[in-house]
Amino acid sequence: MIDGLNFKGARVPEPVVLAGRYGRIEKLDPDRHGAGLWDAFRDRPEIWDYMPYGPFADAQAFRSWIAGRARLTDPYVYAIVDPDSRALGIAALMAIRPDMGVIEIGHIAYAPALQRTRLGTEAQYLFARYAFETLGYRRYEWKCNALNAASRQAALRYGFSFEGIFRQHMIVKGRNRDTAWFSILDCEWPSRKAAFERWLAPGNFDAAGRQKTSLAALISAGG
Repeated sequence: MIDGLNFKGARVPEPVVLAGRYGRIEKLDPDRHGAGLWDAFRDRPEIWDYMPYGPFADAQAFRSWIAGRARLTDPYVYAIVDPDSRALGIAALMAIRPDMGVIEIGHIAYAPALQRTRLGTEAQYLFARYAFETLGYRRYEWKCNALNAASRQAALRYGFSFEGIFRQHMIVKGRNRDTAWFSILDCEWPSRKAAFERWLAPGNFDAAGRQKTSLAALISAGG
């Protein structure tokens, strides 16, 4: 006999504010975030290389797109905001399957000002913590174009396990996309959480803001 699971289902994402030490995540709002995101993203077309949308011709086109994204429930899109209330990135909880306990983090777009920052990493910690601890998911996924080396490296750095390549999985902007799959399971989250929190601690950075111990090293050591 196969043992059953005592899993009653997870919750769908909500318009919460996830506050961290270095910034916060909040539900995407065109009025609050649209202009700031345009300023952060403009003139950086490479941000959209692996996305099914973008780059955008002008501020109006971008704002119309943001307004459409904000209305969606799957993907459920959030803005990543710094302590000065500047929106510097977006990401979504998506492919939401509460009955199976599966959810994905995706549609991640970081402006240059957010890339390689403590807030950029903290945002991923806040999303994962929310998915596992508040919403109750069992499996947290990351998927990306197999050619997107930066995204694949980021997934590994954040503690996701590589699961394989889905060949000819999608057609994006008229091009084939093989998709790389990654995941973190609920049983793995406590050690990943400990690693994130040790990395994010102020004591892990010197006076010049350089990390003392890498997140990858902390994850490898089990937190």
